[in-house]
Amino acid sequence: MLITVIGRGHSGTRAMSHTLSEAGVFMGSPLNPSGDLLPPDPMYDACRVMAQYVRWTGGLQWDFEALHTMPIPAEFTDLIQTYLHSVMTHESEYRGWKIPETTLVYPWIRRLFPDMAVIFWIRNPRDCILGRHVTDDLSDFNIPYPPTNNPREQRAISWFYQYELVQSTPPPAKTIEIRFEDFVRRQDETVRRLETFLGIPLPRIPVKPEAVDRWKLDTEQNYFPFLEKAMRKFGYEIPVLTKGD
Repeated sequence: MLITVIGRGHSGTRAMSHTLSEAGVFMGSPLNPSGDLLPPDPMYDACRVMAQYVRWTGGLQWDFEALHTMPIPAEFTDLIQTYLHSVMTHESEYRGWKIPETTLVYPWIRRLFPDMAVIFWIRNPRDCILGRHVTDDLSDFNIPYPPTNNPREQRAISWFYQYELVQSTPPPAKTIEIRFEDFVRRQDETVRRLETFLGIPLPRIPVKPEAVDRWKLDTEQNYFPFLEKAMRKFGYEIPVLTKGD
């Protein structure tokens, strides 16, 4: 079985990568402390190839339709094969990888590996945007978006773009959504769901309760109204905004 973990950077995907590694799933080599398969450069370049076929229609709207039907360029396939070489040539029955940038190419990853098990890892965007990540500025991956001088807004747009991209993609035959908050607060219950999904036993790893709801201690802006639709879908609290917010 081939497994991948998708989710925007700072979603807590390292917890899933570490869980899978401890369960004996080969997650590629070498890995960094976050459980990302290295080196990332072929994946970054693959993101830039796919971005050429995303049509920005203004504001926070993108047309992803072509991605689901057009021929996948050989350049993209070659870059992904280079990136996943250690995974695809390993003899383990259970193999996979994790790197947040997989989310930026999810439509074509989904098409290249139709039988792959996909774990969509979700975290409250108000926590996700507190720290910097390489995907904050989507233009670094040739993805157009409304310009802003607000780093938090830039991160929120990146979170929203990746949500919209995943939602636009026809779901694979084998996929599951997992909230980071549930993994932290109800790990045993959540891991049992994953065990049923993957068909293998999984360990319980140490988690830090304080990793959840960090936004409550934050004194800067961490919510933007365009996040509301996605936050409601995943059951996150929507703030009550006063006039002028």
